[in-house]
Amino acid sequence: MSETFDLIVIGAGPGGYVAAIRAAQLGQKVAIIERENLGGICLNWGCIPTKALLRSAEVFHMMHRAKEFGLSADNITFDLNAVVARSRGVAKQLSGGIGHLMKKNKVTVFMGAATLPKVGTVQVTSGAGTEELTAKAIVLATGARARELPGLEADGDQVWTYRHALQPKRMPKRLLVIGSGAIGIEFASFFNTLGADTTVCEVMDRVLPVEDAEISAFAKKAFVKQGMKILEKTTVKKLDRKPGIGVTAHLEANGKTETQDFDTVISAVGIVGNVEGLGLEALGVKIDRTHVVTDEFCRTGVPGLFAIGDIAGAPWLAHKASHEGVMVAELIAGGHPHPIKPGSIAGCTYCYPQVASVGMTEQKAKDAGHTVKVGRFPFIGNGKAIALGEAEGMIKTVFDAATGELLGAHMIGAEVTELIQGYVIGRTLETTEEDLMNTVFPHPTLSEMMHESVLDAYGRALHI
Repeated sequence: MSETFDLIVIGAGPGGYVAAIRAAQLGQKVAIIERENLGGICLNWGCIPTKALLRSAEVFHMMHRAKEFGLSADNITFDLNAVVARSRGVAKQLSGGIGHLMKKNKVTVFMGAATLPKVGTVQVTSGAGTEELTAKAIVLATGARARELPGLEADGDQVWTYRHALQPKRMPKRLLVIGSGAIGIEFASFFNTLGADTTVCEVMDRVLPVEDAEISAFAKKAFVKQGMKILEKTTVKKLDRKPGIGVTAHLEANGKTETQDFDTVISAVGIVGNVEGLGLEALGVKIDRTHVVTDEFCRTGVPGLFAIGDIAGAPWLAHKASHEGVMVAELIAGGHPHPIKPGSIAGCTYCYPQVASVGMTEQKAKDAGHTVKVGRFPFIGNGKAIALGEAEGMIKTVFDAATGELLGAHMIGAEVTELIQGYVIGRTLETTEEDLMNTVFPHPTLSEMMHESVLDAYGRALHI
């Protein structure tokens, strides 16, 4: 006998559990299915525990700068096991919180693996057997996992994915990070700060390739200053693994191949959607390069079946997944939500220095046919940044010259992952340069640089 629900959510990550909560708030009878941990990859093995690790590295870095602030700190060391234990503790605390939220909102939780034998039906298999559930609406929120390239597969010993790097067996001495996107550069920043001899290999022509070119260049300069080696337009052709000794990487650039030796490699070359084993193809779901094809409202084309978050494609961000979860829950409940606008979703990278952006880069704005006005403001011109001892950074804004529309904003420096939301709100409200110029920013704050960058785009900057 099957149990019937209004909505079944498959996957309890930041997209799935938020969809379940919002649907329950709207009076729906909701079930959620999770095969591993409530909170999904983000909470347990991604966004949250990595930030805990990076916070430890940040404190360690600041302790070494104590003298700059008139303080004294001698014999500064770290305990990697304790750093990791704190990170896991943070993840465990929050995962338990998701369980509480499910109970509070009367969402029925099934722990097991899901398959869809037919439209409107889900089978859940666990150690206790198989249960059949039915619903008028089903949301796929199964997320994604690390991409593994032939010859670069992780073994957990010498070659790691993000999961291995979150619970490292040892502190790397010579570390190779393959890929300089958010995941790769965050782990590079963490281990480099703790003392690893770190090399970052990027196949594209610059690190953080999705960011504005000026921000990428600024970041590279900062990373090199910190001791990282940055290899751009370089491909790792293969890895020779020597158990107990190390790894020899064959690196190809400009048609030439050289070898370098490392004791640890972290592969961070993207993600693939978790689409296998669900029975999607038999239902007629379209899949493109491991991601489910959807419309702007996350509909798959199969009646009553939606897909949100990483399984539904870029941008692969937890906050995008959560917002899609709310949108879909409201749509299913008979509401009329607005579709998600990818151009108004911020991206944040928690390396040192931090990087954040929203909207178009300067080049993409030009490629789209815009005549642009560009403003820049350096951290060195801001009193709060100097007082914090964080005078290296920049805020860049891109406007349409004809309309004053804020096309994009790009930042690098201390706490920019918090600052970026101001511009996100601006884009959502469709503010113009005049609105931003007339906004009073508090003093002394880092946010004043956001105002100055806008002013600079129109030749009105006050402090440079």
